[in-house]
Amino acid sequence: MSPEKVIDLNEPGKAEEGFACADTANVIKKFFSTRDPKPPCIPVEVPATLPSWLTEEDIQYYAAKYNKKGFTGGLNYYGALDLRWELTGAWIGLQIQVPVKFIVGDLDITYNIPGIKDYIHKGDFKRDVPNLEVVVIEGVAHFLNQEKPEEVNAHIYEFIQKF
Repeated sequence: MSPEKVIDLNEPGKAEEGFACADTANVIKKFFSTRDPKPPCIPVEVPATLPSWLTEEDIQYYAAKYNKKGFTGGLNYYGALDLRWELTGAWIGLQIQVPVKFIVGDLDITYNIPGIKDYIHKGDFKRDVPNLEVVVIEGVAHFLNQEKPEEVNAHIYEFIQKF
């Protein structure tokens, strides 16, 4: 099984088995470098070059951490979707009343899940979070704080200045 084909996160050990046969550094390179916002988020080919904001030293650092602890912790987050819904059921329908600035990259896989853009831009997100400000940064994916740190920092600073 290859990491590009991991689909069953609810079967204990199955996803980890898929990642175990892959070179950790290459998985990290693929994950951080993908520019395609559609599943699968980890491309089959290892990128020939890294993005300008990512170094080989970064890759080796992350790979060493994952080699030591494995992918189980990160994968458990996704494998526990049903449990998270169950545990947060008491808050369904409640609004988030604190001010929120939501910043997302237009190439982020989560932003491109069917229905998410409508939820964010057609009023449902604002209904759930009345004090919401949305920023979509063009040309960046999931690691927007690394891809465009100055722009992200400027948005955060501007938000904090309001208080």
